[in-house]
Amino acid sequence: MAERQRARLIELTQQDGNDHCADCGSKNPDWASCTIGVFVCNVCAGIHRSLGSSQSRIKSIRLDNWDRDQVQVMEMIGNNKAKEKYEMHVPSYYKRPTSQTVDVLKKEWILAKYQRLEFTDPDKQMSYNVAEKTGILWKLGRDRKQFAQRKFVLSRSENKLYYYVNEDNGKQKQPKAEADLDFLNAVFVPEKIGNPYGLQITYFKNGSTRNLFVYSENSKDIVDWFMCIRAAKWERRRIAFPDRDLTQLAEDLTKDFLAEGWLSKMGPKNEPFRRRWFTLDRRKLMYFEEPLNAFAKGEVFIGHKDGGYSITTGGEEGDRGSNSQNVNSSYCFTLHTPDRKFVLRAETQEEMHKWLLELQKVVEMPLTTQDSKLAGLLVPKKSSNSFRLIKR
Repeated sequence: MAERQRARLIELTQQDGNDHCADCGSKNPDWASCTIGVFVCNVCAGIHRSLGSSQSRIKSIRLDNWDRDQVQVMEMIGNNKAKEKYEMHVPSYYKRPTSQTVDVLKKEWILAKYQRLEFTDPDKQMSYNVAEKTGILWKLGRDRKQFAQRKFVLSRSENKLYYYVNEDNGKQKQPKAEADLDFLNAVFVPEKIGNPYGLQITYFKNGSTRNLFVYSENSKDIVDWFMCIRAAKWERRRIAFPDRDLTQLAEDLTKDFLAEGWLSKMGPKNEPFRRRWFTLDRRKLMYFEEPLNAFAKGEVFIGHKDGGYSITTGGEEGDRGSNSQNVNSSYCFTLHTPDRKFVLRAETQEEMHKWLLELQKVVEMPLTTQDSKLAGLLVPKKSSNSFRLIKR
């Protein structure tokens, strides 16, 4: 009897929708919730267990015994029908997790779906779908390198994110800093910050990129802030482009970094290699002395290949004189821009290939209007229509 039920479950996992995790989309789920009626992967199954067995009882498809009533639940519901119920009103701007998404987004997606039922009623989304949001986040100090609580305010009407050093205490005070949402990005970086709820916010300040590193006391709060940023940016686009598809307007509201990690960089005047932390944020390549620096040592706008941008393996021996032996060492590659060649060295072949792949994708991508605005903020234009490099 048990083998018959197990065989039927395995048959169900082959059906359309059931062959992927109901929550993150990963292939071939091995677990199922016999109360909700969905098939899930191992990671999402662990989050379901936090809901409690009364809300979501998780069982292994292949290792646990199933009775007929439990299998009937899976037959009657399944992933597609469950999504019709629990994802009826997912906003276009809401970032749905994938198998590669950080754990905090997976966790809050599952809690929002099945515990808080946020997507069954738009009125349950007011913690992030609001005209103005105010709250406290822990922020890393620019110079002291310690986290302290700061008041943050996001205003849709002003299209700004502000933060304040102290509470107002009934008195009007100027914000410590403000960020234009049009050129703001937010990326979860738990390992970099050393906190599972760590978020990096980037924006422009005086022609350079400013990095804010923040975290919250709980997972819901930081995800609410993240979704609030996306919602505000999406709403602004919706008003500006009323004829556009709502899903299309949600593209690139926030964008994960394409690549991050340690590389060694050769100086522009025959200086030796120096180890730097590099971040590739869309078309912007930044390098830092340390991962948590507020400002980069240098920033490079990477244009299209037709504008004189390219990636090659190896260094530029003829241009580097006494450093030619270093240039010929393993794992070197060169970023070519109209104004300078950047000779970089990875620590492993795998890291080198990762950077080559991502940089090549960037130079092959057509420039967009937003890219041109970005370049205009970051660096001045040249008469040749390429963009000069700002260096520190």
